[in-house]
Amino acid sequence: MGDQTDREALRARVEELDAENRKLKDEQTGRDADEKKPLKARVRTSAAIALVLIGALLAPVAVLGTWARAQLVDTDRFVQTFAPLAQKPAVQRFVVKEVTSGIEQSVDIDALVGDLFAGIAELNLPPTAERTLPMLEGSAAEGVRSLIGSGVETVVESPQFANVWQVTLRETHSRAIAVIQGDPNALLQLSDDGTLSLSLAAVISEVKTRLTDQGVGFAESIPVIDRSVPILASSSLALIRTLYQLVVAIGYWLPWVALGVLVAGVLLARNRTRALAWAGGATAASLLLLAGGMGIGKLVFIGGVSPSIMPAATAEVIFVQLTELIASTLLALITLFLLVMLGAWFAGASHRAVALRGLFDSGFAAARRASDRRGLSTGALGRFLDRWRSALGGAAVAIGVLVLFLVRPITFGGVLSTLLCVVALLCLIELLRRPEREVADPLAQSETEGEVPAETVVVRAELVDQNAEAADNAALHTRHVERIGGGTAEGDGLAVTVNVYIERL
Repeated sequence: MGDQTDREALRARVEELDAENRKLKDEQTGRDADEKKPLKARVRTSAAIALVLIGALLAPVAVLGTWARAQLVDTDRFVQTFAPLAQKPAVQRFVVKEVTSGIEQSVDIDALVGDLFAGIAELNLPPTAERTLPMLEGSAAEGVRSLIGSGVETVVESPQFANVWQVTLRETHSRAIAVIQGDPNALLQLSDDGTLSLSLAAVISEVKTRLTDQGVGFAESIPVIDRSVPILASSSLALIRTLYQLVVAIGYWLPWVALGVLVAGVLLARNRTRALAWAGGATAASLLLLAGGMGIGKLVFIGGVSPSIMPAATAEVIFVQLTELIASTLLALITLFLLVMLGAWFAGASHRAVALRGLFDSGFAAARRASDRRGLSTGALGRFLDRWRSALGGAAVAIGVLVLFLVRPITFGGVLSTLLCVVALLCLIELLRRPEREVADPLAQSETEGEVPAETVVVRAELVDQNAEAADNAALHTRHVERIGGGTAEGDGLAVTVNVYIERL
């Protein structure tokens, strides 16, 4: 009997110690979790900050890559960039000067005029004319130079010159791109080892067509000959193709990479609205730095090419025209990310943001109530929009951002039009949605604003009259109960019951 008792006591003690051990383990596990939680939070925050900074720093590089890709791949964009230079007065003056100088260097005007006057002198002119003729030779040479200059100026300033300029740009760019991209139909072919060859296939095909048109019978039997003649071999040509492919790839993918890194940083952050605001501000700041760098680059470019190569005015016009697309893209993106920062602040938890959201919510709520009073309730659609309000708003913003990134290049007008569309869609959702609290208690919402419909006033007046009559009857009943009860506990309880009934009425 004693052994049985000892075993039970020992078993109870073991169970007690085991329970205490589990309790200590749980407490230790909780302390370890509490110690690890701040560390995980710090790592998460640091990673989010790093991703946001990387995305912000990649944004300017993505802008430059997109611009370079557009100029290299798109012939229409290239022509659109450089064709307007033919109509710039500073560029026209530079072209006139260079063309005139080239003509004068290629043609000895003084010798031509001298030969002309020498021939005139052999015509047995009168003595007075022979003495006067040498005096006119210098003026005649200057007249010829002036005539050449005015003729060149007339041509350069004409619309025909602008058309020739545009056609030349298009043909040059398309042929160069055909060679770099390895177009099989191009006359020039660039191999991977840097050998530039002339393809004879197109030439032979043209010769065959001409001979057939002229009635040469054997021309039909000329086969398709795929032959090329090497013209130039250089490793630099292969390097040019490699750089071209690299720039094209960077220009297409880097904007998406930068956007993905920014989105990942925002999603990883603990406070996503604050992270989104910082991401917008940081990206706008990096793009502003690029805009400042372009201003410095403009000064460096003008100082490097003028006056040795071209006048400063011409260099400035060329630089501005060349970077016009980058400037407009920067303006659009800076505006976009500043708006993102402002929108994130508006959605945040700061006191001013909450107050401003409350102001807008009150305005939309008043508009919804006014619409309902006039029989324009949205019913089930409004409840659906209210239930999915956050998802629909996020989808609208995401679609707007995707549209801006897909329709390149990004322009200031495109940003404004997309922004207006997104804001209009969000406002439409706010006006059409019907929150459950507004549908369940429209009278309370109306009283909050001090606007009670006439029908409600009539019903309320009838209820007030009924309540007054019931209160009078209840008061008489209370006094009767008090007289019956004589101040007993039961009478006090009846009186309290009746008073509660009156208050509820």
